[in-house]
Amino acid sequence: MRLLHTMLRVGNLEESLKFYSEVLGMKLLRRKDYPDGKFTLAFVGYGDESDHTVLELTYNWGVEKYNLGDAYGHIALGVDDIYGTCEEIKKRGGKVVREPGPMKHGTTVIAFVEDPDGYKVELIQLGTQGQEKKQESQTLVAQ
Repeated sequence: MRLLHTMLRVGNLEESLKFYSEVLGMKLLRRKDYPDGKFTLAFVGYGDESDHTVLELTYNWGVEKYNLGDAYGHIALGVDDIYGTCEEIKKRGGKVVREPGPMKHGTTVIAFVEDPDGYKVELIQLGTQGQEKKQESQTLVAQ
């Protein structure tokens, strides 16, 4: 088994496609209108669906806004240079809502950006995630 996609309902498909492609650098992989159901599906990602997990953006025609609820968390993307990535996102018109830095009570370096619908996207500095677990293991071995 493998994770195929995550679906987000969006209020303005063109605005969302612009954000995920121009701001976050994803590619539109496929898009299809379903006139009988009055919705459009657009799949975006960093690679072909055959080997990458992607985002499914669902636009229900005529619905411009959703209540995101309090159960939803975020999408996470690994980046090589979180500080440079955040600066580039700002230059491209993206909204950084939490500047890069270590997470609370840990050492993983994270930042958060927000898409046009208010969904949070976490950026994680590659190589820093999981360091707490590694440090705990090293401490246990040393004892």
